[in-house]
Amino acid sequence: MISFFVNSNHVIQALLATLFTWFVTAIGAAMVFLFKKVNKTVMDMMLAFAGGVMISASFWSLLLPALEMATNLKINECLSVLLGFLCGGIFLYIGDKIFSVASKKSENKKVKRCLLLIFSITLHNIPEGLAVGVAFGSLKYGLEGASLISAILLAIGIGLQNFPEGASVSIPLRREGMSRSKSFFYGQLSAVVEPIAGIVGALLVLKIRVLLPFLLSFAAGAMIYVVALEIIPESQTNKKKDLMALFTIIGFCVMMVLDITLG
Repeated sequence: MISFFVNSNHVIQALLATLFTWFVTAIGAAMVFLFKKVNKTVMDMMLAFAGGVMISASFWSLLLPALEMATNLKINECLSVLLGFLCGGIFLYIGDKIFSVASKKSENKKVKRCLLLIFSITLHNIPEGLAVGVAFGSLKYGLEGASLISAILLAIGIGLQNFPEGASVSIPLRREGMSRSKSFFYGQLSAVVEPIAGIVGALLVLKIRVLLPFLLSFAAGAMIYVVALEIIPESQTNKKKDLMALFTIIGFCVMMVLDITLG
């Protein structure tokens, strides 16, 4: 299995990696069958750690390779990376605003809360899948900071934060009166977009090389937006804020060390 993965083309690798992140989401969503309530501190620790991993990956696995590729293509490094990074964050910001306006039309508050929860998680999963796809697709060019290990670590980091994310959808839906099976279905469904986005990201990188600096930095900007808006604030709702902050730093350090030493 490992040999098959290593020897596969980068699109297949991106697909398998994002299927893994979806599978972890499904495991998290399945918590609705096992527990009425998942331990909040454990969930928040996983979120904080994954947030640190994703911040670190945004630089070491996405922005750093983007800078090198821009240099190789003789594109203005600052402009291409800055533009991509800002566009990634603004894309999710606009998506959030559009859905917030649309959801206000619903008179049923429970339905509105459920829809908002499902859509927001689904929307935020798109750049995560894109980031994994771009990371694997960029391996073709042998960039500094871009390696199979770093791409795998990025997928693992996203998978880690997808576990509590899946539970964070299914458990509230169950609390709103939805059946366990439907709550699980919608919880895992929120991550189905990741394999699709992963394939799209890998194909774009492989087919249109000049877009690579923009796509890498776009994925980084979108990931930072998700971390800043959802992951870290959610982990900080825990009473042990200092411990959660420490786990964020630990996550960053683990990703950084592994990326530098193994990448």
